[in-house]
Parts: sequence; structure tokens; C-alpha cells
Amino acid sequence: MHHATESDRSIKIGVASALSAFLIWGFSSLYYRAIGDAPALEIIAHRAIWSLLFTLILVAATGQIRIFARLFSDRRMLLTLLISSILVSVNWLGFIWAVNNGKALEASMGYFIMPIVMVVLGRIFLDERLSRNQLISLALVCLGVLNLLIAIQQLPWIALLLAISFGFYSLVRKKINVSALVGLTMECLFLAPIALIYLWLLHRNGTLVFGTLTIGFDLLLLGSGLMTALPLILFTSASKRLRLSTVGLLQYLNPTVQFLLAVFLFNEPFSIPHLITFSLIWIGLIVFSVDSRSQLKRASAARRLAETPP
Repeated sequence: MHHATESDRSIKIGVASALSAFLIWGFSSLYYRAIGDAPALEIIAHRAIWSLLFTLILVAATGQIRIFARLFSDRRMLLTLLISSILVSVNWLGFIWAVNNGKALEASMGYFIMPIVMVVLGRIFLDERLSRNQLISLALVCLGVLNLLIAIQQLPWIALLLAISFGFYSLVRKKINVSALVGLTMECLFLAPIALIYLWLLHRNGTLVFGTLTIGFDLLLLGSGLMTALPLILFTSASKRLRLSTVGLLQYLNPTVQFLLAVFLFNEPFSIPHLITFSLIWIGLIVFSVDSRSQLKRASAARRLAETPP
């Protein structure tokens, strides 16, 4: 009985961590809107520097300094993390630019189509087979994107940039065995020198926003480090405790919050073509989620069969 309550507690912690992570990510558009007086590149530079400081403290606090130090002697690992740091900075830049340039709705679309992009990348690079239902969901998402292209004569390039950059980021990170926290610390370490040089150049040209407005504004810029590392750590904690399908379903909370904020708070235009596109994507996601669940059920049933003694 004690064992059951222990695992129940673990699941409860997992769900609470996942919900917190996805809600922080979902509401982060409000945060980046609040510091929108600084250009997107300056925000990214602060994000890299303060995230590095914050993650280093966490790495030390969790006793992972040795693991982090060991990365420096592994050239393949360093190269892989350099690539992932470029991908994550592209993703950050795209999102912050979108939120502050009236494209928050499109950004939410990017995170809705991301799981399907990941499946496609898995097919191309990891030779993972696509099921019939996954192909159907992929077709629906493509129809949704095509609909916007025809109706508004606009490719939702921010949505595609966010989904593809994060998809590739996940793919690259899948290739190496390093914890989310240690990996993020190294990524920020790669980005921080460039960020410092960039901020120094802005300062020299008199265009640095940091330190020119209010203390509150500067503190929000500093807080972008916490905003970056905290949801990631919560997400990692959730992934270890929960089944993949549970995390997969909960992750739609993030773009859903972004979507609602964009339409109801930021008053971004939401036309009939948008409604059709989002509906196609949502139907695709329902097909995708149902398919993923049944696949996981089949896999665990097969595993139980294999473990049953003859």
C-alpha cells in the first residue's frame, strides 16, 4: 500500500510540474510584451546572460558541477550543444519578435504544429515509421497552412520557424545524453560571450535600453533568466515522473494559453481563414493524440506479455 501512495505522490508532483511549466510558457508572451520596449535582440542577449547565471547556480545547488565540467573534454558533445544553442536562440528570437510585433497568434500556431513537425523529423532523420493516423494529422496541418497561404496570401513563417527550430532542437538534444539543466547551462555559456559583446556595442552606441528606463524594467530583463530556466526544470521533472502520452497531452496547454491571449487580450485579427486553419490543425492534433495514446497502450501491452512467465 505504501508503494502505491509513493507512486501516486510522484504522479501528482509530475502533473503539478508539467502544468506549471506549460502555464509559465503559455503566459510568457505577457512577460515579453512587458519588456517589449527593448528590441528582441537585446532581450535575447539578456536572456542568455541571466539564464547562464541562474543555471550555473542551479547546477551547483544540485551537485552537477562535475558532470558540467566533464562536457569540456568531450568535443562531440560540445559541438552538438553549440548547434542546439544556435537553434534555441533562433526559437527565442522568433517568439519574442512575434509577441512584440502582433504575431502572437501565429506563434501559438507554431507550438500547436510542433509535435507533428517532430514526427516528420523523426521519420526523416531517425527512420521512425509514420502510422496512417500520423499521416492524416500531418495532411490536416499542411491543409491548414495551405489555407492561410491561399486565403491571406501569407505563409505563416513565424509559426513554421518556431515549430521547425524547436523540432530540430529536440532532435539534436535527443542525440546526446545530457540533462536539460546541464545542457541549457552549456548552451547559455556559448551564447553569453556574443550577448555580452552585443550589449557592450549597444551601450557604446548609446542604444542600450537596459538601465535607461525604470528599475522595475531592468529587473524584468534580469528575470528573463528565471523565466527561461524555471519552466524547463519543471518540465524535465515532469517528464521523468509521467508517461509520455500525459506530457504530450498537457503540452497543448502552452499554445492554447498563447492563442487565447493573442485573440482576447492582444486583440490580434482572427478571421474566418484563421478559424479554418486552426480548426484543421486542432482536428489533426486530436487524431495525432488519439493515435499516440493507442500506440503507447499497444506497446505497454506487448511489454506486459513479454514479461509474463510462460
